[in-house]
Amino acid sequence: MSTQSLTAAPPAPLSSRRRWTVLAVCALSMFLVGVDATIVNVGLPEIGRGLDAGTRGLEWVVDAYTVVMASLLIVSGALADRFGRRRVFRVGLLVFGLASLVCALAPSLGVLVAARAVQGIGASMLSPVALAIVVSAMPDPRERARAIGVWASVFGLSMAAGPVTGGALIAAFGWRAVFWFNVPVVVLALVLVALFVPESRGERARRLDLPGQLLLTVVLCLTVGLLIEGPRIGWTSPAALTGYALTAAATAGFVRVELRREEPLMDLGLFHRPPFVTAVLGATAVFVALNMTLLLSTLYLQQARGWTPLATGAATLPMALGATLCAPWSGVLVGRVGPRRPLLLAGGFTTAGGLCLVGLGGDTSVARILLAFLLIGIGFGFANAPLTNTAVGGLPPSRAGVAGAITSTSRQVGVAVGIAVAGGLVAGAAPAALPAATRPGWLVVSACGLFLLVVARAARPKA
Repeated sequence: MSTQSLTAAPPAPLSSRRRWTVLAVCALSMFLVGVDATIVNVGLPEIGRGLDAGTRGLEWVVDAYTVVMASLLIVSGALADRFGRRRVFRVGLLVFGLASLVCALAPSLGVLVAARAVQGIGASMLSPVALAIVVSAMPDPRERARAIGVWASVFGLSMAAGPVTGGALIAAFGWRAVFWFNVPVVVLALVLVALFVPESRGERARRLDLPGQLLLTVVLCLTVGLLIEGPRIGWTSPAALTGYALTAAATAGFVRVELRREEPLMDLGLFHRPPFVTAVLGATAVFVALNMTLLLSTLYLQQARGWTPLATGAATLPMALGATLCAPWSGVLVGRVGPRRPLLLAGGFTTAGGLCLVGLGGDTSVARILLAFLLIGIGFGFANAPLTNTAVGGLPPSRAGVAGAITSTSRQVGVAVGIAVAGGLVAGAAPAALPAATRPGWLVVSACGLFLLVVARAARPKA
């Protein structure tokens, strides 16, 4: 989301019912993007069997989507400010829907990964642009705050509901149904947008930073690619060393370009604020923990324990319940006492959930697994609202939009890194060896929770 997304002059006032209808339509798109980031996880073993793909290939099925979306979130907000938010939003829905259709019909892993990347392009036009539409439609600050609280709740619910939805669809119709599911939702969203969502633009459109965009995409793709392929090619092989050098060069080039531009893709000056830096890293850590949990538990339950996709998805219901109940509660706490207390709760519950599974074995009790999922879900639910508050707290409106966009990007980076690291831990492991192979991953989940306690210390106290 661009800076002007939060500072643009609002359109003609809408009725209260129309404003909340706009929120509902935009939240539907947010739910679709969030579900699609996690719905595929529970179907990865079935996709692997259907397309004869190994663990590393399956990692790309998830990360092709998240890396592309992460790299384009900020520029999509700028395009929406320039050409119209509703217009870009509708294009995003169309691209997302058509790519979902190709995913559902994909004859090979390569086609599926390519279509997932195109899905990521469409998704990048939905999340930040939809939030900008909501902010523009609700000029009253108190009403806007309530709307953003609903938005955060939908976001948490969508990420946690993905595995449950995916398990049910796969059990009934097979793995391709995970992608067919998107098509009618997109058609409904397109109709609702045409009927209810007004057009809006930024007060002053930002210039596009194409060199910065290209370099950011290269940095993210190289980083995630090395994490996924490193175990296969060797961490000290010539190919890996070349990748490290290219990543360092692209990162240096990105910083150099951004510091010299009048309107950079990323405002690097924000990184001089310790609360902002810790919030961005905290958002990354939360999504590393969530996505490591989803991938490791999916592979463990289906391959080591022989569970069906439906049973695996159902096992994540405590995680979905914890996230759904605690996300709105977290928003209330942030408003009353500031971000520190919910961040402490998020860190404590996430750490406890990871520690529950550090000793995971082939015969670990189901009750212990479900308890761990509940704790991690509660941690995830408490985390999002205070992290966003910490990132933008104390900033003028002219910089809050970019700060929020960077935080959103860091969440998607966390998804990609979590999948890559988790996949690297279990790649090639036989079913009997999977429980032991996942144990370092649960330590990483616990470490992410502990880092949230550091973020809590850096958060601004309630004035």
